[in-house]
Amino acid sequence: MAKLDTITLSVLQAALQQVCDEMDLTFSRAAFSPVIAEANDRSDGIYSAVDGSLIAQGSQGLPVFVGVMQYSTKTVIEMIADGRCLAPEPGDIYIVNDPYLGGTHLMDVRFVMPVYRGGKIFCWLSNTGHWPDIGGSVPGGFSASATAVEQEGLRLPPVKLFKKGVLDPEIYAIICSNIRVADQRIGDIRAQAAALLIGQDRLNEILDRYGDETVVEAIAELRRRAAEQMRASIAVIPDGVYRSQAFVDSDGVVNEPLTINLAVEKKGDTLTFDFAGSSKPCAGPMNSVLATTLSSVYLAMRHIFPEVPISAGAFEPLNVKRPEGTFLDAKYPRPVSGCAAEVSQRIAEAVFAAMVQALPEKVTAAPAGSSGNFALGGNDPARGRDYVMYQISGGGYGGNAGHDGLSNGCSTIGISKSPPVEIMEQAFPVLYRHYALREGSGGAGKHRGGFGLAYEVEILRGEARASFVMDHGRFGPQGALGGKDGAPNSVTVFRGGEAHVPPHLSKEQDIALKAGDRVRVGTPGGGGYGDPSQRDPKQVAEDVRLGYYTAEQARGMFGVDL
Repeated sequence: MAKLDTITLSVLQAALQQVCDEMDLTFSRAAFSPVIAEANDRSDGIYSAVDGSLIAQGSQGLPVFVGVMQYSTKTVIEMIADGRCLAPEPGDIYIVNDPYLGGTHLMDVRFVMPVYRGGKIFCWLSNTGHWPDIGGSVPGGFSASATAVEQEGLRLPPVKLFKKGVLDPEIYAIICSNIRVADQRIGDIRAQAAALLIGQDRLNEILDRYGDETVVEAIAELRRRAAEQMRASIAVIPDGVYRSQAFVDSDGVVNEPLTINLAVEKKGDTLTFDFAGSSKPCAGPMNSVLATTLSSVYLAMRHIFPEVPISAGAFEPLNVKRPEGTFLDAKYPRPVSGCAAEVSQRIAEAVFAAMVQALPEKVTAAPAGSSGNFALGGNDPARGRDYVMYQISGGGYGGNAGHDGLSNGCSTIGISKSPPVEIMEQAFPVLYRHYALREGSGGAGKHRGGFGLAYEVEILRGEARASFVMDHGRFGPQGALGGKDGAPNSVTVFRGGEAHVPPHLSKEQDIALKAGDRVRVGTPGGGGYGDPSQRDPKQVAEDVRLGYYTAEQARGMFGVDL
């Protein structure tokens, strides 16, 4: 076979990426739930027929699913091979959300579909969507004090939800019988399946045009080059061991922080990540399954080296030692609802804190590092139906060597954005009384951190129950190289005119609310970068003029007297 020319390889690389991007777009446009349709809490990708390794993923998909979906796809392939799963046929789509089978938390539901060419599986397509409810003890699935995974919702091993293109009514009935607002799930299910079917059509068009052998050769070459580029990026880092720590506020049950200890060894063109000495498995839902822990390292390195094309090859030079005996390697039946949205970001923060020592010109101070998970479930008497509202929110990014951090950026693990206030008020019986930047929350530094978000939601009618699984309420995002920490997360619930702050600061579940009660949230600001006394006084004066800091804050944080 003639060697691929560079132009054809580039075209096929872009074509595979476009297939995934179009799947992402289809999924969001067709979904019913605001968390998918507006917040884009989903991802789509193409995976190897042999071992499920990543071939391509949508540029608009959540980075935390980069590693996760290849592990869940691999699990499906292995379970089919050993008879634990029914063998596939054209048109079949498997559903799986089991965290211990290469997943995240239960609300992240994966679909996996084989693509056939000439009677054989050419590859697998997979996507993940965050369902707003999957059953469990609290609406939304974010049980802040769960002590077993069964309390968090319905756990699904790989089963065929679609058989030869037809939705299985029995499996669908089992799902609907175990989740809230079940009548709304059909829209998200159809959207998720449609995204895969669109991907299959577009991929077949590419294969028909260029030929199966040429595309297979291109996939292998792209993987080889991604590994080569990652190795070249790593090679510029000085050899040595770089250490860091990051902390989780608490596990939601025991009100004590959890510690992530990380040692990153750079040797030649590889990096080895060792989490030995991290906290033991915890009682509450802040355990992380192995697939999420691995993916958290991958996405952190993706932030540091965004120019490296994304495929399984990019992960080859990254050796992550299995963190056995820690809360970063959860085993059944440990609860895990906080793993993907919160613990993953603490892992990424530990990677940033270690790597900023090695690459100070390239790595930022810590970002907000919380998805701000706020679930509200209740009954709307005006519409005569139940609802589950899921709010995610952004925060400040850390400053870096070149400029200040972004304000109200998306979480470290994704591209998800907060759903528009207008959409939320139309869909749910709530009123946003306040929605603005959280002024003063950026950590001081030569380049300050970005600002978090401040919002307040009022219940307009009916009764509801609120649950929070957030983080960075005890410790703000870390500053770097002399920079100060960003402001920590803040949650206050106003009931009957009295203010209530959760004992765990960022975590609590099943808070009873009624009309007129309010929830106020302030998300973290990013960490500062560099010595605050080195900040240009003109920049400090401009921040004060814009209302980002008061004159008193400027004096105390930056030593600038205005």
